[in-house]
Amino acid sequence: MSTMDKATYYRDIRMVPFDLVKELVLASAGVLIVVVVLAAVLSSPDVPPVTIARWATADPVDFVTTAASELAGSSTSADYGPPYNNNEGSVQTLWFLKPQSWAGVHTAVDPSNQFVVEPLQQAAVGNAALTAALSTFQSASSDQQTSWLDAYSKALADAKVDNGQVTVAVGDYGPVPVLMNNLLGLARSGGLDGLLLASDRFFATDYTRSLLFMGDGGYLEGLAKEQKLTGNQWGMMHETGRYPGQAWLWLYTLGYQIPPFNQGHGFLGINSGNADLAITVMMTLLTLILVLLPFIPGLRDIPRWIPIHRLIWRRYYSDLKDGQRAATAKPHDSV
Repeated sequence: MSTMDKATYYRDIRMVPFDLVKELVLASAGVLIVVVVLAAVLSSPDVPPVTIARWATADPVDFVTTAASELAGSSTSADYGPPYNNNEGSVQTLWFLKPQSWAGVHTAVDPSNQFVVEPLQQAAVGNAALTAALSTFQSASSDQQTSWLDAYSKALADAKVDNGQVTVAVGDYGPVPVLMNNLLGLARSGGLDGLLLASDRFFATDYTRSLLFMGDGGYLEGLAKEQKLTGNQWGMMHETGRYPGQAWLWLYTLGYQIPPFNQGHGFLGINSGNADLAITVMMTLLTLILVLLPFIPGLRDIPRWIPIHRLIWRRYYSDLKDGQRAATAKPHDSV
């Protein structure tokens, strides 16, 4: 048999010119236009980063109030516990589980010194008034320091901002107002952001101290509420601007919306105080059940008892049944 040439093979077959490169360019251009239009219309909003400088400028009273609590050692960070310090303010336990305590302190944070005193010592170079205020505060007894800070913190409830300074009613605050207003000025300039970010590493990417400091105040929490990002707003599944985010986290974040995880006193020792740990345990157990489902008697038989899959794949099972019927049919049945 002779080999048929190409011209003969395609004879009488209608041919249409086709330029693959042209089609590729047009398709790419079309996709690019669609992407640009959708990005312009549906893109996630470009929310500027939250910094201590922005916080100190937008809400100086909240910043100073938080800084005073850091200096007094009464903030959430100061009393947090592992992994930041040895206190127990935010340590979560459930039954015999104490993972925070077991892990211990491995990211040591000292809010009083690292957030307030050490930055002020850096800023005190060439500032005689600040140097004197620091010396007075550090040389005072702990009882005297506590007395000054308690009085100043109470007075901040009626504080006002005057000419860039936070002012309070006249009282016995010692050098605390000088310290706080100098820290406020340092924060507004952006210097405090840099000092809290500084480390002995080549890359300055550890924002732990900055985030802890801002988290102790009300400003960051207020921004989170505006963007619907807090735990009781299903924030784990949101992006800024109420855009949908990580939908696969719905089961995890569901726990924060229902009892006993969102209650002060819950079932089996589960409550809002240890919700993070309790939900982590719950998700671990559910994951194990899913992985081990083929080996768990009863659960593995549910598809046989409730054959929903047969309804979904009804066409397949219908064809399978017809094939089986034809294979077992007797010869006279097909006559």
